[in-house]
Amino acid sequence: MDLATLAAGGRANFHTHSTWCDGKATPREMAQAALLRGLRRLGFSSHAMLPADELDWCLTREKLPRYIADIRSLACEFAGSLEIFCGVEADYVPGGSVPDRAVFARHALPEAPPDYIIGSIHFVRAPDGALVEVDLSPQALADGIERHFGGDAAGFVRAYFKQQRDMVSSFDFDVVGHADLVRKFNARHPYFDENAPWYREELERTADAIAASGKIVEINTGAIARGWMDDAYPSAAFRAMLAARGVRFILSSDAHSADAVDCAFQRFSP
Repeated sequence: MDLATLAAGGRANFHTHSTWCDGKATPREMAQAALLRGLRRLGFSSHAMLPADELDWCLTREKLPRYIADIRSLACEFAGSLEIFCGVEADYVPGGSVPDRAVFARHALPEAPPDYIIGSIHFVRAPDGALVEVDLSPQALADGIERHFGGDAAGFVRAYFKQQRDMVSSFDFDVVGHADLVRKFNARHPYFDENAPWYREELERTADAIAASGKIVEINTGAIARGWMDDAYPSAAFRAMLAARGVRFILSSDAHSADAVDCAFQRFSP
């Protein structure tokens, strides 16, 4: 399934959350909103952390087949007016969950595994083994860096990108989700310098790894919808590095509510 080609063929969003995870609207409500906004294709991508499945805002092994069946049924209902796809946003947590097609195929409906997988990082594994959540809140992030990285914000950011490079190099998935999520709070609660040479070096090395993997990168407008930034992930500078290496893009809203299904799409183009 070539998401970049499907996205290029018309207005589409392949990063959509619903009440199956931490979204505020049902899949049907999200599909209706997509239709009203003139989208031609909509991909659902509920959070999942397999083989670990202990978080209540993620699909579990038990829920995954029911989620797939629900989205497939919705696709039949909207056939002819909106093309609907069933994907997952799968976390990479070293020693925990992996965004890998084989893992999700094992736990999905045998005849219908997810159409695509977005690989994302929401937790960084610290040197002491603890997990620091990247995007819960500015205070939680500051506390995690202080407690588990000795207050070294640059060390935390480097660990995030190292984990991302390991993810894209090691697992079978389709799209790199919000590739520089570490920027989420940096505009309103600065904790590192995005113009620092060490940070640019991390972006360059990560762009190399993504290009070598052949994976697609999403231009994600979710931080705009949630009021944290007036910009997309990845940043313009990071997008330029990726584009120079031939990486392909899709435009995604990371919508958690119906009114955000095409947030700021007019401002960005893959």
